[in-house]
Amino acid sequence: MKTISGNILKALGWKVIGEFPDIKKSITVFAPHTAHIDALYGKLGVTELGVKYKFLSKKELFFFPMNIVMKKFGSIPVRGVNGKNAIYQAVNLLNNADELHIVISPEGWIKKVEKWNRGFYRMAIKAQVPIVVAYLDYEKKEVGIKGTIYDIKDFNSVMKQINDMYKDVSGKCPEQFILESIE
Repeated sequence: MKTISGNILKALGWKVIGEFPDIKKSITVFAPHTAHIDALYGKLGVTELGVKYKFLSKKELFFFPMNIVMKKFGSIPVRGVNGKNAIYQAVNLLNNADELHIVISPEGWIKKVEKWNRGFYRMAIKAQVPIVVAYLDYEKKEVGIKGTIYDIKDFNSVMKQINDMYKDVSGKCPEQFILESIE
């Protein structure tokens, strides 16, 4: 481990697996997100991987004094993902940065969801950036990178690849992590 974040993960019994791809910009999906503590492990993991990132977080989490913690955490508040909200905000951030990786949990809240929020896909399409698939596995005590999807033209193809990468990953509350069925 090369950073304080990596040493903290190691002390907690976790391993960082994989390398972040050598790309300047991406939408990075992070799953499973089944417990609040996932955000801490994710922050430690992306920091250890040397990623220049911003986490997208629901604006409801930015109340005083939590807003101070969230900003230090690398989070930015966003509204929903419809219209000119989080999608356009993320695309503008990516378009105006030399290097930036937007990290998002497409499951949304930490509860069980049947259908992932498609905002991450729309962000990647509009910004014309690849999708990096990051993960957190409580059973194996791993945080890391599963792969990168460069060809993002077809949503069903992207989701099939994401499902394949996450099929053996176990969240803190595994019953809450559902891979979306593909039409």
